[in-house]
Amino acid sequence: MFEKRMFPGGIHPREGANGKKVNGLNPIRSLEAPPRVIIPLQQHIGAPAKPVVSQGDHVRIGQKIGEAGGFVSAPVHATVSGTVHDIQDALLPNGTMTPAIIIDNDYQEEWIELHPSDHPENLSAQELQTIVREAGIVGLGGATFPTAVKLSPSGGKKIEKIVLNGAECEPFLTADHRLMLEKAADIIDGVRLIMLALDVDEAIIGIENNKQDAIEIMAASAKAVEGIKVVGLPVRYPQGGEKQLVYALTRRQVPNGGLPLDVGVVVCNVGTVYAIDRAIREGRPLIDRITTVGGLVQNPGNFLVRIGTPIDHLIEACGGLQSNVKQFIYGGPMMGMAIARFDIPVTKGCSGLVALGEEAMEPKESPCIKCGACREACPMKLFPSRIDAFCRHDRFEDAEKIGVMNCIECGCCSFVCPAKRSLTQSMRTAKNAIQRKRRRDAARKAQEEAAQKAREAAEQAAVIPDKQTAEKAGKEA
Repeated sequence: MFEKRMFPGGIHPREGANGKKVNGLNPIRSLEAPPRVIIPLQQHIGAPAKPVVSQGDHVRIGQKIGEAGGFVSAPVHATVSGTVHDIQDALLPNGTMTPAIIIDNDYQEEWIELHPSDHPENLSAQELQTIVREAGIVGLGGATFPTAVKLSPSGGKKIEKIVLNGAECEPFLTADHRLMLEKAADIIDGVRLIMLALDVDEAIIGIENNKQDAIEIMAASAKAVEGIKVVGLPVRYPQGGEKQLVYALTRRQVPNGGLPLDVGVVVCNVGTVYAIDRAIREGRPLIDRITTVGGLVQNPGNFLVRIGTPIDHLIEACGGLQSNVKQFIYGGPMMGMAIARFDIPVTKGCSGLVALGEEAMEPKESPCIKCGACREACPMKLFPSRIDAFCRHDRFEDAEKIGVMNCIECGCCSFVCPAKRSLTQSMRTAKNAIQRKRRRDAARKAQEEAAQKAREAAEQAAVIPDKQTAEKAGKEA
C-alpha cells in the first residue's frame, strides 16, 4: 500500500450548495422516454457509425440502427420503439453537426429478442470482445473510447491489471457514486467476468474518500471475489484521469503519447463495467446511461436516461432551471462544454448537466505575472503559461516541442491562474492547429506518393514499347 496515493499536480475545486453532498443523496430515477429521440451516429472516439435503417422503418428497442464504421468505432441502437422519422444532421455539444437517426416514440416499449451469454463464467477473450462490441459499449466516464478496442490488446501487449475508475472527481457529478451505491454487486460481477475472460488476476477499484459509503459497499461486495480490492483515494482533481489514476493506484507511469495498456493496465469506468455486465447477463445493448443534473435546477438528481433524449426533457424532469442561471454545462464544470440550446441530445458520454450562476462568468484577463501556479497544478507536468504565449503568437510548432499534445484539457491551469488567462483554451487551440497541420501533411504526402507512382507507371509503360521496337529492329537487321 502507498502512504499517499497521489499524482503530480491537481487541484481541489470547491462546490456550491447543490454539489456532491446534495446530489449524492439522490437515488437514481428512471426517466420516462421522450416523444422523440435524436441518436447521433458519432457518439464515440473513432469512425462514426453507418446507418442501417431508413426513413419510415419501424424499429424496436435495442435494434442496431448504426453499424460500426471501423475497428475504432461502435454501433448505435434504437432506444425507443417507433418509426424512423428522418436521418439528418444534429447538433452536438461541441458545436459540430453530425448525422443522427431521429425516431418517433410509439410508447409500445417493444424490445428486440435479447440473447444473454450461455456461459458467462467461461467466456473467452474473443467472445467478451464480441459481446462488448455488438452492445455498442464505450467509455462512460466521458472519453467514449470504444471499450472492445481496449479489451483487444495488440502488438504482443498483455493486460496484467484492471483499474476501475470510481473516482468521479468533477464537481457536482454523482452518477457513478449513486451507481456504486445501488448496483455494487452488478459492478463487481462485471469485473469478475472480465477478469475471467481476459485471464487477469488483479483488479483495483479507486474511489475518492468523499464517497466513503461507496467505498464501504463496494468493498463489501468485492470480499467474495479473489483479486479485487477497493482503494480510497485523496480528493484531488483530476483523480479520474486515466494516467493519474493508474499512477495513484499502481505507481506505473503511462508514457507521454502512450496508453495505460503500454504498462499492462486497462482502465474502465464503473458505469462501463456495469454496462458490460448487463450485456453479458442480459444480452442488453447500451441504450441508456445514468446522468447527473445538478447546480441551479429546482430539483437536482441522478437519472437513468435513454440515449438520444433531448436535454430539455431532463430539465423539465428536474422542475426547470432557477432564475439566476448564467451558464449551462454539458458534462462537468471543469471539462464540460457550455451550451446555449436544449435540443441537444444526451449521448453515451454525457455523465452530467450542470447549471451555474455568477461563478461561471469568465473574468477579464490580465497579463501573466509569471507566478508558476499553472505549472504546479498541471497533472501532466507541462508549462501552460509558456504554451499559452506560443499559441497567442501562432507558434504552434514551439508549443508542440514543449508537450502541448500531452495536455488532457483538465482545466487545472485556468482554475488556478490569478491573471485569469484562458490557458486551457490556448491548449485546445494549439492541439487543433497541430492536428490540422498533421492531416494536411498526411494528405500532401499521400498525393505526392500517388503522383510518384503514376510517374513510375508512365515511365514503365514507355519502356515496354521502346524495348519491343528495339527487338523488332534487331530481328529485321
